[in-house]
Amino acid sequence: MLAKDLISDVIPALRTSDSGQKALYWMDIFRISHLPIVNNLDFLGLISDKDIYDNNMAEEPIGNHNLSLFSPFVIYDQHIYEVMELASELQLSVVPVLNNENQYQGVITLTDLLHYFADVSALRQPGGIIVLDLNANDYSLSEIAQIVESNDAKILSCYITSLADSTKMEVTLKINRKELTSIIQTFVRYNYIIKASFMDENDLNSLYENRYDSFMKYLSI
Repeated sequence: MLAKDLISDVIPALRTSDSGQKALYWMDIFRISHLPIVNNLDFLGLISDKDIYDNNMAEEPIGNHNLSLFSPFVIYDQHIYEVMELASELQLSVVPVLNNENQYQGVITLTDLLHYFADVSALRQPGGIIVLDLNANDYSLSEIAQIVESNDAKILSCYITSLADSTKMEVTLKINRKELTSIIQTFVRYNYIIKASFMDENDLNSLYENRYDSFMKYLSI
């Protein structure tokens, strides 16, 4: 998926002759906090609702003010992951998209990015979630997949969260079934730390009962 594939066809661009009030109205309508300012196809920068309030410019054309606009953008053939990275880094509600001639093409909204993430991470598909806690040096996707598949299951999606100032990482797995007990037990046998799991309540009770039985057997040895 490329940036051009997620360009919104409803979010308008501002002109310097537009008022701050008009910008705020559009931001409220589309539930965003940034809008691009464009002169023909020239992208001038992003303006935020904070800019408008701080400069007390609601009733005046935005071009009447000497704004220090910031101009983040992506090129239309960049991968959507790079768009997500920019939006996250700068906390943007929209990401402007330009073509290879630096001409404005439109924006991608944070909402559309979230919908895309939901699709690629299989969040809408039924199944359970397991979160593993492990050292970065111990990470092996092939071994993790082998453990899951040995229990007649499949990984629908997998993403990694690196922990700040640490060699630890979290691996979040979306599995194609909700009953995760056997998979979790196999991970434990391979000395994986299960940080969290999400499945049916009955399955959780079964897991806890199995752990209790194992613990009681250990005590009776």
